[in-house]
Amino acid sequence: MRVSTFDQRLARHYDELKWLYCELYKNEEAFADFVEMLRRSWAERKKPLRDQDKKREADPDWYRRRDLLGMMLYVNAFAGNLKGVQEKLGYLRECGVNYLHLMPLLESPKGRSDGGYAVSDFRKVQPSLGTMEDLEALADACRRRGISLCLDFVMNHTSEDHAWAKRALAGEAEYRDRYFFYDSWDVPRKFEKTVPQVFPTTAPGSFTELPDGSVVMTNFYPYQWDLNYGNPAVFRDMTENLLYLTNRGVDVIRLDAIPYIWKELGTDCRNLPQVHTLSRMLRMVTEIVCPSVLLLGEVVMEPVKVAPYFGTTEKPECHMLYNVTTMAATWHTLATGDVSLLKRQMETVCALPKDFLFLNYLRCHDDIGWGLDYPWLGRTFGMDEVAHKKYLNDYFTGKWPGSPARGELYNDDPRLGDARLCGTTASLCGVEAAEAEKDPFRLERAVACDLTLHAWMLSQSGIPVIYSGDEVGRLNDWSYHDDPDKREDSRYLHRGDFQWDLSERRGDPETYQGKLFQGLRRMEELRAHEPCFDALADVWVEESGSSHVLALCRRAGDRELVCLFDFAGEFVRAHVNRDGGYTELMYGTHYDGLRDVELWPNGFAWLLRD
Repeated sequence: MRVSTFDQRLARHYDELKWLYCELYKNEEAFADFVEMLRRSWAERKKPLRDQDKKREADPDWYRRRDLLGMMLYVNAFAGNLKGVQEKLGYLRECGVNYLHLMPLLESPKGRSDGGYAVSDFRKVQPSLGTMEDLEALADACRRRGISLCLDFVMNHTSEDHAWAKRALAGEAEYRDRYFFYDSWDVPRKFEKTVPQVFPTTAPGSFTELPDGSVVMTNFYPYQWDLNYGNPAVFRDMTENLLYLTNRGVDVIRLDAIPYIWKELGTDCRNLPQVHTLSRMLRMVTEIVCPSVLLLGEVVMEPVKVAPYFGTTEKPECHMLYNVTTMAATWHTLATGDVSLLKRQMETVCALPKDFLFLNYLRCHDDIGWGLDYPWLGRTFGMDEVAHKKYLNDYFTGKWPGSPARGELYNDDPRLGDARLCGTTASLCGVEAAEAEKDPFRLERAVACDLTLHAWMLSQSGIPVIYSGDEVGRLNDWSYHDDPDKREDSRYLHRGDFQWDLSERRGDPETYQGKLFQGLRRMEELRAHEPCFDALADVWVEESGSSHVLALCRRAGDRELVCLFDFAGEFVRAHVNRDGGYTELMYGTHYDGLRDVELWPNGFAWLLRD
């Protein structure tokens, strides 16, 4: 009797999956139901996706290639709707993009969506963006062009408009059990003694009282009701929703806010062991049903707390994770001109196993939070956390004397200094200010700074991801202040519509858009062809002879690349302990040894040993 592909994959994972499931839920009948759901989801997977599963199973490291380049975008801002994005795939391929992350697009209520993270139906697209059929057609078109499609999956909560929430509010016990409902504030107050607030300024507390007097857990916003993953029905149905999206052709599932999904009284409800049990089971689910699909964990924490979400070699969890700490440390370094913290951060990252794959970025849809290593900064530099956060925010909002940056604060709390920063890469690098002042000298410096930060992102191991518009230097969109639906959320400063008129200048090297676009494409092509940028290359940081310069070294076989980045707005000489000939990849300059390399203000050099 021929055994199906599903049964072969299930057999490889069955014992561990059953043990973990029953250890968590202690219900073998529910496990049998869970497995049947997996079988049903596999049976619904169409042939082109099964063919891709087979191909990627034979090449399990396909997503570790150095030619992978990501871009994240909002469908409506980029092209109006899903059909519009499909029409613009040629532009994305011109940008070198082969990994496309579409920001939340599932159905969510207007005015109570948190940017699409309050989902009211996991199987419907927001009507203004199109239909689920449009999403599947886009996924098919991406697959034909060699573009992997990424979509957010909001695991922790649903919208209060979700069918489950409505039935819970109507008093149906089965659906109330899918959330955390209480008849009084007694238990919620016990939770709040140990659970940190996510948005203490805009959404204080972790619970919301409903019109009927009951209290429901809402860690993020009052209209986002936390799901109870202690209920096996929640895990089954949410997993089926995830697989429904993968069966539409989604290649990468971004597990939103995954550290929060397990709640336990008396804890901080973050990173609990059961979260890793669920994460491990989801990894096995994809390997059984859709092995070409990747799991991307959104874990906004320092590397020590992030790394466990990779799991182990024998029992992996997420395929990829965000490198958020390096992103924040990068902007800190630009504002201070001192690379000490960034060097320390990279020493930590470089010490992690090579098979840990990070997504690296400069900007994204969200704000920049200053989650820096302040205990170390305090010990080393006597730095006061609140004062330093104020300096960073003053610098990047242009309030600090001489600062070229232009940004805006989000969730400003002057007492704690916990405001976060909004703005596009170009505006934070000074392009906006230089354009406003019609200053060609400052504009040249700002463009150099922008390119250097992108070179730094591309120099790190992992997958570089560009925020849509950064490739042509999109500036802040201050018009959001005039929109009543957006004016209360300063993150819309960098979520403006894509400016297609600016992109038309990408071929003109006399414009800043052309300089950025062509410079970035040149760096991306160099990265794709140079073995030193392999994810499994040896990577380390060295002394550069200057507090302003970061020296990152990469080695693959007998090839060595020394990457130098000047974070000061002045000419700097770097001194790296190297003899012999080196050639700078971008401009072809030859060096005899690296003991005296001059770097332009906010400039960089990729130096390949001859």
